[in-house]
Amino acid sequence: MDKIVKNLSTGLIFLIVFVPLGLLVAGNANGEWVSNGLKKRIEFVPHGLEELSDLWHAPLHDYIILNRPFFQDSKLTSLAGYILSALIGVIIGGILLCGSLLYFIGKKVTKN
Repeated sequence: MDKIVKNLSTGLIFLIVFVPLGLLVAGNANGEWVSNGLKKRIEFVPHGLEELSDLWHAPLHDYIILNRPFFQDSKLTSLAGYILSALIGVIIGGILLCGSLLYFIGKKVTKN
């Protein structure tokens, strides 16, 4: 069991460290378009996407940590923003949501 956890943790750290490779790619990442950008790409915006586009705003919009001109232009802060976003995603998605789901499933299984 310890070897499995160690291998999964190593893989997760590897993925977090290499998240900023997206900074090297030209253009936008797949799926990170606003409705206007999608309209330019495919000349159509689905009705549901247009309705729900203002429902959620990312906590780190464009991966910017501090909304100051100096920080927006720096590659180092972009790198830090990408890594921070990856860490937040791992903590919230991996640990809290999956951990909670597995905990309650385990409780249910051991109860029966």
